[in-house]
Amino acid sequence: MSETPGLQSSSRMHGGRVETLRHASACSACDMQLSVFVPPQAEQGPVPVLYWLSGLTCTDENFTTKAGAQRWAAECGLMLVAPDTSPRGEHVPDDPEGAWDLGHGAGFYVNATQEPWSANYRMYDYVVDELPALIEAHYPVDPARRAISGHSMGGHGALVAALRNPGRYRSVSAFAPICSPTRCGWGHKAFGSYLGDDRAAWEEHDACLLIERRGCELPLLVDQGDADGFLDAQLRPELLHEACATAGVELELRMQPGYDHSYFFIASFIEDHVRFHARHLGA
Repeated sequence: MSETPGLQSSSRMHGGRVETLRHASACSACDMQLSVFVPPQAEQGPVPVLYWLSGLTCTDENFTTKAGAQRWAAECGLMLVAPDTSPRGEHVPDDPEGAWDLGHGAGFYVNATQEPWSANYRMYDYVVDELPALIEAHYPVDPARRAISGHSMGGHGALVAALRNPGRYRSVSAFAPICSPTRCGWGHKAFGSYLGDDRAAWEEHDACLLIERRGCELPLLVDQGDADGFLDAQLRPELLHEACATAGVELELRMQPGYDHSYFFIASFIEDHVRFHARHLGA
């Protein structure tokens, strides 16, 4: 399988271009799809890069077509990279009952250790290692200036990737993240399936526990709608607030009145997040 990504489509946008790529992933043992926004500044030299991790049921297309982030990325000179949320394909295991919160579209950004998931579901390594290596080999980006963000399951993935890899990213943000997967139904189902009964492995993918134990020196911005139907049972931002307060970590947690869990919410505040990362990336 070729390591060179295949260009599926390319469209002009805000002076730059939006590209859809497919490539053979060693981590996922399948072809993976991703979207890249290349800002116009990339024509002059390397630019900073912001990685976006999407939530349950999403593909790379949700953020690319609904968030409207390209306008602000073009203004600030940021490259945007949005991967898929899981491995996919006929040979890739899926939930046998067709549930939307496990299997295809629900990789949870962990490295699965349990059968039948372990051969393909290695989304943590994919996001942290393989994807940046691919982007840095084929696009004009500055590898010293990375940031990461995400929504819901992807917000969880972004927080964990940043917290477990000090120095890899300069800033991290999230929209409605699953703040403590070890203490919610989505996390119990996914971690129990992908990681088994090893609670220590679960805890390595819980942002609240990581902050309590290791702190966080990165700039941290989180937006959460107070009309989000998943707020109390699954997302639990109060646990993130408590963890940061306990560890002395500065957190900007903004509760947005009347906003839900949708991309209407993300589109309303994505400019703030792009500019937040641009400041810390020196864009």
